[in-house]
Amino acid sequence: MTRKSESKLRAAAYASSVGAALLLAACLGVEVAQAQAIMRTPTISVPSRTPTISPSIAARAVSVSRGPGPITTTARIPSTRIGTPVLPYARYSPNLYPSCTAPYRGADGECLAQPNAGGEGNGKSGKKVASKGRGNNTPVAVNQRIFAGEFVAEIDGALSVTEADELARRHGLARVASENFPLIGATFGLFRITDGRPTETVRREFAADGSVRSVQPNFRYALQDQKPAVPVEGDPAQYALAKLRLPQAHTLAHGANVTVAVIDSGIDAKHPELANSISDNFDALGSAEGPHVHGTGIAGAIVAHAKLMGSAPEARIIAIRAFGGTTGGAESSSYIILRSLNYAAEHGAQIVNMSFAGPKDAVIERAIAATAARGLVLIAAAGNAGAKSPPLYPAANPNVIAVSATDQQDRLFSASNRGNYIALAAPGVDIFLPAPEGKYQMTSGTSFSAAYVSGVAALLLERNYTLKPEALRMTLAKTARDLGSPGRDDLFGDGEADAFAAVTAVPANSATPVAAASGTTKREDADKRHDEPGIRAIEQPSLSSAGDKAAISQADRPATR
Repeated sequence: MTRKSESKLRAAAYASSVGAALLLAACLGVEVAQAQAIMRTPTISVPSRTPTISPSIAARAVSVSRGPGPITTTARIPSTRIGTPVLPYARYSPNLYPSCTAPYRGADGECLAQPNAGGEGNGKSGKKVASKGRGNNTPVAVNQRIFAGEFVAEIDGALSVTEADELARRHGLARVASENFPLIGATFGLFRITDGRPTETVRREFAADGSVRSVQPNFRYALQDQKPAVPVEGDPAQYALAKLRLPQAHTLAHGANVTVAVIDSGIDAKHPELANSISDNFDALGSAEGPHVHGTGIAGAIVAHAKLMGSAPEARIIAIRAFGGTTGGAESSSYIILRSLNYAAEHGAQIVNMSFAGPKDAVIERAIAATAARGLVLIAAAGNAGAKSPPLYPAANPNVIAVSATDQQDRLFSASNRGNYIALAAPGVDIFLPAPEGKYQMTSGTSFSAAYVSGVAALLLERNYTLKPEALRMTLAKTARDLGSPGRDDLFGDGEADAFAAVTAVPANSATPVAAASGTTKREDADKRHDEPGIRAIEQPSLSSAGDKAAISQADRPATR
């Protein structure tokens, strides 16, 4: 009995220990299975920061299952500024859909102070000029597009200088300059903050004053050229002459008695290529700077007549210095461009060349409209910000002929802007032009394409001084040599300008142009050049005639053009 009892007790103890072991194993097994299920579940990336959701976008919950069942998620909405619904940045190029306004964009269209678009930083600026820290929304680079702490304001024209200064002092401002602009029939002033207050606060208070009609930032403008090589000597072939058929066009017109205002940097009037071509000078900056490489090159593309040939070698130039700087580059502002346009319109210009670009500017848009209303032909560089850039101004203004750039193989200049506002194309890559101190330069940019077209416009006005701006524009468009896809496109507009086809399309008017009564005379060598129409011409096979251009009906043209 004793042995049997002991045996039963051992069996019971053994069974209890086995049961405990099985129970423990079962418990451990459950935990391992659950862990494996979690490990097999797709990893969920949860941002470390709670994204800011615009009120206009409905928030969506993220549901996570604890068990091995399916895990449901919804697409994470990127962070945006409050009240500014923006589609997910991953779907678009930052250049094409920047979440900033024009004053906050760089010359290439990128946002200079753009906030990150979410926890992963997908919305960073391509130029990386803003703070590199995540979530930093401070517009640290805004000053690259405007002059910090400066305003251009229309004020009551009845105010005296003393009263204008008092107006400025009441708002913690200094009046830098002010004057009446007959072009737009208004008085504008340039004002600067003196007490360090926030710009937006000052702007609101200033705009609310009864003597102030409007207030805006003083925007920056940049010349549209690439950095040129070191100035060189020599006389290489100018392929632009053959592309534009200028030697043939010069058998009919040279731009005599036509005045072109060049709003640019300083021009070297003493350069042999520009001798006797500068009829007037105006320094809108009031500076003491000398000639600049860009302005000298632009003038040369229009009127060069020594070793080189401009598109209108007998035209007269009003040299308006609007761009300057001591750091090697040259820039201008809204107020200075306004002064320049006013001077050009008030001093007999028939064509205005604007080889610069900037943001859309209410003051300059108003001045452009008034200048066009006076019958002046306005021509501008399309811009060198590339395919992803938003439209640049003044080229994108519908009153302006916007010109893109081509190279020797008729390809679009890689940096040239695109868009339905492009009117024409012209050579602008590796262009040989005069430089200060009697030197020469090889340079590129839509700046020089615009200058060539300004000269071609001068040929048309010499041919028929009664030609109106819209008729001149249509003549250039209909006689252009089609490039790219057939018909009009966003790269070349209506095609590459053809000076000879355009001049022959305009009926000659033998009457004396009004401009000839201004008292200025033709250059001293004008008669000689008429006797030698082919001087400096490069013998090249004739390009296609106007008949080769694809027919474009007026109905096919964009409304802006």
